[in-house]
Amino acid sequence: MSAPHAPLRNYYKNDSDRETWVRELFDRTAGDYDRLEAILGLGMGWRYRRRALKDAGLRAGMTVLDIGTGTGLLARAAAEIVGDPTQVTGVDPSGGMLAHARVPVGLQLRVGSAEKIPADDAAADFVCMGYALRHIGDLTAAFTEFFRVVRPGGRLCVLEMTAPEGRPARALLKAWMHGVMPCIASILSGRSDAPTLMRYHWDTVAACVPPELIQDALREAGFIDIERSTELAVFSAYRARRPDWIDRPKPQDRSGRIALPG
Repeated sequence: MSAPHAPLRNYYKNDSDRETWVRELFDRTAGDYDRLEAILGLGMGWRYRRRALKDAGLRAGMTVLDIGTGTGLLARAAAEIVGDPTQVTGVDPSGGMLAHARVPVGLQLRVGSAEKIPADDAAADFVCMGYALRHIGDLTAAFTEFFRVVRPGGRLCVLEMTAPEGRPARALLKAWMHGVMPCIASILSGRSDAPTLMRYHWDTVAACVPPELIQDALREAGFIDIERSTELAVFSAYRARRPDWIDRPKPQDRSGRIALPG
C-alpha cells in the first residue's frame, strides 16, 4: 500500500478526494491548531520535538527542510538547534496553516507537498516531518522525495503518533483523541471543523500502516541506519540516514523549486 492508510470514507468519498479534503480541513482549522496541539500532546510537545531532532543528529549549522511544517512547530525547534533561522525551510500544502505559522525572522515557508518538495536535489543536511505522515497520499513518493532532497550522509527524522498495541492503552488513547479532544475543541474554538479535525486525527492513527511497513518503505527508498524509538507507547520517532557513498547529484534548476543556503 502506497498510502499510509485506506480511504476514510466518513470524511471523503474516495482516495482521489483525500488531498483536497485534508488541505481544506487544515486551512479552516489553522487558527486553532497550536492550542489544540498543545493539549493533544499533553504539554510535552516542545521538549519532545527538540530532543527527537537532536537524537536524530540535528546540529548547529545544518540546513533543514521541515516537510508538512503546518504552523511551524517543528521548524521553530529546528531553527533553535541550528542557531540560524535562515538555514531552515518549512514546506506545507496548506496555505492556511502557513499563514498562521509563528516562525522566527528568516525562516522560509513554501507551499508544497511531501510528494513534490520545492527544493533542489541534495539541498539539505537534515529533513524532518512532524506528525504529518498520516496525512500524505503516497508513502513511496514521499520517501523517494525525502531521499532526493537530503544530501549524501544527511539525516532524516519523522515524528508520528502510533496506536498502542495493548487494548487498554489503545482504548484510552481513543477515548482521549476521539472523545475528549473533540469536546475541548468545540469549547475552545468557534470553528465547527475543529472537533472534526480531532476525530480525524484519531481515525488516521487507528488506520495507519504499522511501524514495520513505514520502516520498510524508508529502506526501499534507499535510507539506511533506520531506527524507531517510542515515548509513552504513542509517540514514534523514525530516524534514518542517506548513504554517504552515493555520488552527490548535480543540483537541478527545477521550475518552482528552491535551493537552500549552505
